[in-house]
Amino acid sequence: MELDGRVAVVTGGTRGVGAGITRSLLAAGCAHVVVCARRPPDMPLEAGGREAEFSPLDLRDPDAVQDFFTALAETYGRLDVLVNNAGGTPYRLLGEVPAERHRRVIDLNLTAPLTATLAAYPHLRAAHGSVVMIGSVSGTRPSPGTAAYGAAKAGLEQLARSMAVEWAPDVRVNTLVVGVVRTERSALHYGDEKGIAAVARTVPLGRLAEPADIGEAAVFLASDRAGYLTGASLLVHGGGERPAFLDAATVNQGTFGRRTPPAATTEGTGN
Repeated sequence: MELDGRVAVVTGGTRGVGAGITRSLLAAGCAHVVVCARRPPDMPLEAGGREAEFSPLDLRDPDAVQDFFTALAETYGRLDVLVNNAGGTPYRLLGEVPAERHRRVIDLNLTAPLTATLAAYPHLRAAHGSVVMIGSVSGTRPSPGTAAYGAAKAGLEQLARSMAVEWAPDVRVNTLVVGVVRTERSALHYGDEKGIAAVARTVPLGRLAEPADIGEAAVFLASDRAGYLTGASLLVHGGGERPAFLDAATVNQGTFGRRTPPAATTEGTGN
């Protein structure tokens, strides 16, 4: 299997996209996948006959992060893969809350991945390992209501590029630029099932991503199949978004990008 015997850490890997990544790493043969977050998963994360291990951790506490990676290396003797997945934000217009609230979003989505990667670096270097940053399309386009989050994700992608150059050839660092995803929290972002279906129709592939879609892409970047990829940004967004001007124009109204999504896309939730 692609990741046989390897040791991986997934930050925020207890639910949603992180849980999908965790299951994919287990299915790809990782001997140990450790998920770290402030709260444990609601149910065991299992795949491939193995179960992920949980370690409580506040990624915004640098001392705790350093202790976590030191203990992990002592326990397992190696670290091959770090997936910086933890993050997120509520919907907040810029002028509605003070700057401090926006700073916390940046701390979680940019500073925390930097802290974790620096702490993991000596162990990843020893194993010639791989870092996978979980970015977002919010970092590549305007992100009204989540501006600090978008700014942090843009910074994360740039951080990965610089790390890739500084740490080559010992450690590869890449980014998954993720679009809309069905998770248990989709309703917070897209509304009811009707709203989720409407969002799905804006995606050229006609559906939201599943956490497993992101997980499989993470496995690829972490595996030897991506051995010549570092500093890369892999778009996992179903083709992106149909440009709004195409629907606003009064000419050239084609049918591309307007396919009705499968019924399954109206079930569940998103990123």
